[in-house]
Amino acid sequence: MFSQIMWRLRFLVGLALMAALTTTALAQNPQLGKVEFQTSGSEKAQAHFLRGLAALHSFWYEEALEAFRESTRIEPDFMMGYWGEAMAHNHPLWSEQDTSAAREVIKKIKQTPNLTARERGYLDAVKMLYGEGDKRARDTAYSAAMEKVYGNYATDLDAAAFYSLSLLGLVRSEEKSYRLQARAGAIALDVYEKNPNHPGAAHYIIHAFDDPEHAILALPAARRYAGIAPEAHHARHMPSHIFLQLGMWAEAATSNESAWEASDSWMKRKNLSTSVRDYHSLHWLLYVYLQQGRYRKAEELVTLMKKTMSETSYENKLRPGYYENNYANMAAAFIVETERWDLASTLFPAAAGQVAAASPEQGAHGAHGGDQPVSSDGSAKVRSSNRSQRLPIFVRGLATALGGPAAGEENVAKSGTISRDKESKTIGELEIAAVTASVKRDHEQAAELMRQAIKLEEEMGPPSGPPGLIKPAHELFGEILLRAGKPEAAAEQFKVSLLRQPNRARSLLGAARAGMQSGDRRGAAAAYAKLLEQWQYGDEGLPELREARDYLKKAQP
Repeated sequence: MFSQIMWRLRFLVGLALMAALTTTALAQNPQLGKVEFQTSGSEKAQAHFLRGLAALHSFWYEEALEAFRESTRIEPDFMMGYWGEAMAHNHPLWSEQDTSAAREVIKKIKQTPNLTARERGYLDAVKMLYGEGDKRARDTAYSAAMEKVYGNYATDLDAAAFYSLSLLGLVRSEEKSYRLQARAGAIALDVYEKNPNHPGAAHYIIHAFDDPEHAILALPAARRYAGIAPEAHHARHMPSHIFLQLGMWAEAATSNESAWEASDSWMKRKNLSTSVRDYHSLHWLLYVYLQQGRYRKAEELVTLMKKTMSETSYENKLRPGYYENNYANMAAAFIVETERWDLASTLFPAAAGQVAAASPEQGAHGAHGGDQPVSSDGSAKVRSSNRSQRLPIFVRGLATALGGPAAGEENVAKSGTISRDKESKTIGELEIAAVTASVKRDHEQAAELMRQAIKLEEEMGPPSGPPGLIKPAHELFGEILLRAGKPEAAAEQFKVSLLRQPNRARSLLGAARAGMQSGDRRGAAAAYAKLLEQWQYGDEGLPELREARDYLKKAQP
């Protein structure tokens, strides 16, 4: 069964590639893609409904709500308008749901004589989504209801798209099976084949194949999605999911620059709060700049995020601590990627009474930066130790272990400040302890700690986007092995790191150094050359650039 699905995926990817080459470019007027969805509503109500539907497929929930509400203002008995409004309160891949608001909308839904059987199927499904039981049970019931609509109406591309999305909403990070993603991707590819301009089709293909092993299957959709729905800033951002998985940094930078600019323009055009801007894309853009050696540009984004936090507050109740967590992700990545350990105490000043719990892993929401647990009513709950609290401790601890200036204020690796039970240590604690042991030349202890960290990281699977684990364990182990004088073993760790996160700059640099130290001149030259290509727009004067150029110059015959 699985092999049949994968064969179907590859067949459809081929067709999608042909569509990408033969379909004429969409006009540059603001648009959200092509959707066709017959309803029993009036022509005026239907026009707003279709805009809301297209926005919904691109997760532009604010615009979707506005359009659906306008459709029911025009026609109060337009039940599908209420369906759309209720749907816009559920963000299935962001672990967010405004259940109470949606249930108030559903109270307005009633059976009217002009409703079609197909419309009743959609209305029954959304009632399941906000019915009784915990969120997991409701999500499962909703998916089953959408499967029924999908089965009953073979030509309804939106039924197929929403069923695909419902399957993706059931995926849990701890699951090892790829069954749900494979089915969701196959369905979305089928929609894309029939309508290459359908925003949901391209969008859900990207989500279904958002990992290093399968990302290539989504590359055609990723290359087209921003052009399908250029008005939606999320549609401009989403291609970067695939670009990151494939190490395509130039394309990823363009994608997130475009997304940020689109959200900023939308804010200004509608005179909205600065909190509506796409800070998720800002975080991704910073990470991409770091992989390109564009440290000055990355630092500008950290400064912008800090300025935004000081001037405004975040207003979305479904994302508690969003500004703070986003800043923590950005500042931590900047310090670790640039190795400017002196900034640990500057960007993350210690708070009085802060508890040491150095655990950077998870919580970054691989997809959209808000992996909050969800309560039974669907509202997000704040983690007792969220990233804005944990990341500063981890980064200062790492700086301390490496002998940085943060050592004077705290040392989370000291006895008594982290768990002494190795089974309960987090990856971050293990990493800090391993670096501390390595600096003290206790290489066996460092290696044992890193093996534990790697085991935990591999249980998480590869990240979707910038790594939630700020310092990937394979990469750090490789650096520790280099310090221990074991370049061949280090090379193996960097190799695995680059498989999990292709073209990651620090892993490329590590691979080059491992090759140089082990006498693998060809491997060292290839890695240094790749780094130079990747850093062609990097800041002049970076020691890594000088190192790569010097080696390649000497390596020339």
